Amino acid sequence: MKNADYIIRGDYVLPMDKGQAVIKDGAVVVKGNKITEVGSFGDISKKYYSKNITGGKNRAVLPGLINTHTHAAMVYFRGMADDLPLKEWLEKHIWPAENKWLSPEFVSDATELACLEMIKAGITTYSDMYFFEDASGKAAKKIGMRAVLGAGIVDFPTISGKNADEYLGKAEKFIEKWKKDKLVTPCIAPHSVYACGPDTLKKIKKIADKYNVPIHIHVSEAKWEVDEIEKKYGRRPVEHLENLGFLDSCMVAAHCVWVNDKEIEALAKHKVGVSHCIESNLKLGSGIAPVPAMLRAGIRVAFGTDGAASNNDLNILSEMSTAAKVHKAVSGDPTVLDAKTALLMATRWGAEVLGLGKITGSLEKGKSADIIIMDLDKPHLTPLYDIYSHIVYSSMASDVETVFVNGKLVVDKRKLCTADEKGIISKARTWSRKIR
Repeated sequence: MKNADYIIRGDYVLPMDKGQAVIKDGAVVVKGNKITEVGSFGDISKKYYSKNITGGKNRAVLPGLINTHTHAAMVYFRGMADDLPLKEWLEKHIWPAENKWLSPEFVSDATELACLEMIKAGITTYSDMYFFEDASGKAAKKIGMRAVLGAGIVDFPTISGKNADEYLGKAEKFIEKWKKDKLVTPCIAPHSVYACGPDTLKKIKKIADKYNVPIHIHVSEAKWEVDEIEKKYGRRPVEHLENLGFLDSCMVAAHCVWVNDKEIEALAKHKVGVSHCIESNLKLGSGIAPVPAMLRAGIRVAFGTDGAASNNDLNILSEMSTAAKVHKAVSGDPTVLDAKTALLMATRWGAEVLGLGKITGSLEKGKSADIIIMDLDKPHLTPLYDIYSHIVYSSMASDVETVFVNGKLVVDKRKLCTADEKGIISKARTWSRKIR
């Protein structure tokens, strides 16, 4: 018998590998930070022994969920300026609030709250775009999450910098500091084509190529953005980025609501990953991204929550459910974006979009043990005929019972193991009293 650190058992194990087969009465073996075997519990129990057998009856075991676009620290602005169009929300409320309140301390405390919310909702990896990302990295590691953190770049002064060159210099230092970290992957994050001019975007691409790190950028989120860029440069945003030589497989394009067929073809050609943030897009009245067309073109599309100031939660389970239903309604085709595809977008494809496909996103031998256990013993999950359907259309964040990241138990029976939950929430309330 081989010794294992954990044997994680469930009535249903969803590896989310290329076969997408469900293993009934299955198990996942964890040794160190890696998955060493996935199979039936009967077979695994004959080969492995562990003092720590977790999960079991009425449980589903699946890869940790991936949030491919958020602004984690904006969780402290949740509900501060709701029911407004994007441009007014951003320019009259959010940017002024950020200039007033942002600091390393603010970002650290707020990121802890965001990570707490995400990890308890089964999100084990997230991709962030913000300022003071060194503070974000420390907070993510404290909670125990995997993170792709993008150093924010704009052309105008903010509390984080005076101009693009200062942001770029800080981004290089951030990348150099974190590039060998096991949980944090640094990247560079130009806000958008309207906040970064062509010269800045070219410099960003050079830095990304130099360090082989991802680029994370908002693209065609709103109609006014497309109109503004077309008027200024004579091209739509995706065409503008292609003309600059900016598009490649290391780029994550958030939103892509207002892209046409030609732009979809360009995104597919250059293997750009797309982060679909449907709940934020709906709430801000930005529109609905043509995801079925992107999927038909072969684009890797995954889910993002956007920041909690525009969503207003950090819940990939609800993003899956909303997206699957809305695209059916818009297309008039109930077969569009089926449950299996939706869960694939939230797991393996999400990891691939972030360049982490060899590390996480599926339960396979040799990958990092980023694993969640969901409690199926709930009224809203009974009876159960199709596990994919239940997870996508019926499950809630509160159904996530146990979470492992990189082989470490981070959430056990709904309780965070790595930090003080009450302390994190108390700090958030203290900050809210100041901001109010």
